[in-house]
Amino acid sequence: MTKPFSSLYRGQLLRDMEIQEYDLLVIGGGITGAGIALDAQVRGINTALIEMQDFAAGTSSRSTKLVHGGLRYLKQLEFKLVAEVGRERAIVYENAPHVTTPEWMLLPMIEGGTYGKFATSIGLRVYDALAGVKKNERRIMLNKEQTLAKEPLLAKEKLKGGGYYVEYRTDDARLTMEVMKEAVRRGAVASNYVKAEELLYENNKITGVVAIDQISGEKITIRAKKIINAAGPWVDTIREIDGSKKGKRLHVTKGIHLVIDGKRFPLKQSVYFDTPDGRMVFAIPRDGKTYVGTTDTNYQGDIANPKMTVEDRDYILRAANFMFPTLELTGKDVESSWAGLRPLIHEEGKSPSELSRKDEIFISESGLLTIAGGKLTGYRKMAERIVDLLAEQFKAEGRGTYPRCTTDHIRLSGGDVGGAEKFGTFKKEKVKEGVMLGLSEQEAKQLVLRYGSNVSRIFSRISEHDAEMTETGLPKQVFGPLLYAIEEEMATTPEDFFVRRTGALYFNMQGVREWKEPVIAYMAQKLDWNVEERMNHQKRLEQFMYDAAIPIQE
Repeated sequence: MTKPFSSLYRGQLLRDMEIQEYDLLVIGGGITGAGIALDAQVRGINTALIEMQDFAAGTSSRSTKLVHGGLRYLKQLEFKLVAEVGRERAIVYENAPHVTTPEWMLLPMIEGGTYGKFATSIGLRVYDALAGVKKNERRIMLNKEQTLAKEPLLAKEKLKGGGYYVEYRTDDARLTMEVMKEAVRRGAVASNYVKAEELLYENNKITGVVAIDQISGEKITIRAKKIINAAGPWVDTIREIDGSKKGKRLHVTKGIHLVIDGKRFPLKQSVYFDTPDGRMVFAIPRDGKTYVGTTDTNYQGDIANPKMTVEDRDYILRAANFMFPTLELTGKDVESSWAGLRPLIHEEGKSPSELSRKDEIFISESGLLTIAGGKLTGYRKMAERIVDLLAEQFKAEGRGTYPRCTTDHIRLSGGDVGGAEKFGTFKKEKVKEGVMLGLSEQEAKQLVLRYGSNVSRIFSRISEHDAEMTETGLPKQVFGPLLYAIEEEMATTPEDFFVRRTGALYFNMQGVREWKEPVIAYMAQKLDWNVEERMNHQKRLEQFMYDAAIPIQE
């Protein structure tokens, strides 16, 4: 029987994890770990997963939020990678159309820029072919006037024309949650805020972990036949504990994004543009805001808390003002930001932007399997590769045979909307339903896009908990998702809700300021926090809000 994926039952779930041996324990609850848990569980491999922070709290909520075909990899001649991620984004779109949206991207060609007219035309044509782009989404070449018609804010003097092609926009944290929830629905067991502190061995082979519940401080022992280290920027930390950090190692780089109000940066169109130093940066409109990024710098600081520096912020502002000169953006225009880390494989002599985004698997003498590198778009294939290896090991050890990967045909949680083609019709019907409940059309639409077919579970909470909702003082569009996040998405802290479950701290900072007190009060009541716990959660959320808006000096 599937255990509730709820923070209300989290303590019991951890106690239950101690009393059985799993076939597989995954360390890391980002998109890679979630993908592995789903693939393994679907094949019949009894799987548990632990994450030391919240699900997607590391790299998987801090990307450019694109499931993209990787035009930049074409420039690095990584043809196989372009072809694979092109196919994968189509699979993600079909299986979770509510969190993946086709987005036309404008690539301005400027004097002295990265891409000239010939290179852009040929490059995008090769990209279309390799990535298997649908006929109606193939690239279009534009002259200067057509390019300006698409985006009037572009620098007119430098502009020569543009390429127009399709990327896919996503909500990275929501995508991770939908993969994780589908894995749990199919029988996997997963918990956030559980940190692997020690590794256990028998006859020099890894057999489990001793972990600490970061909420209660309790120690938990979890045993498994196999352990996969999918800890993102922390994979080398786990390899060090295992004594197997030899040969190749991680090269961690940092990327930041700025969020600016749409009234101040009224971008009509997503743009992938040149920076003065020859890099490329995205500017993307979302939810009445425009976000711009990213940087790519070497990082040696606190992996759990990367922050935007003044230098990071000013680099992006200079880049934006270079391509959109009439805006004259300053630091005061930045409403929010996020800083994320890329766990890449180190290559001598290469700059951060030159490092490959390919993933690699390491097998230690103890049997620990580690997967590192890779991209958000390629998460499903990364999972397939390492679970294939796992299945081969089980077979060789006489522990049974397991079927091939089938996750390319598995609808993710929330994706039961009749496929990508029918999502528009589904959306219209559900928006009407939301309006009948007293939501505005825009509020209802936002909930449908965030939750897909699970929006019915939000609507039922709004209609069935009217008295409780009134008591909290929260509006419908906040209360419904909050109760759902606690009961079905293991939201354990206010930060989980405002950052990973809703994205509000990035794209609706005003809403976070307005509703943080009643949200904290309601979570305190539901999760039985004492005064000290409540104060700590409040301080942590306020620190997160401060860090998102105010850069640090370095």
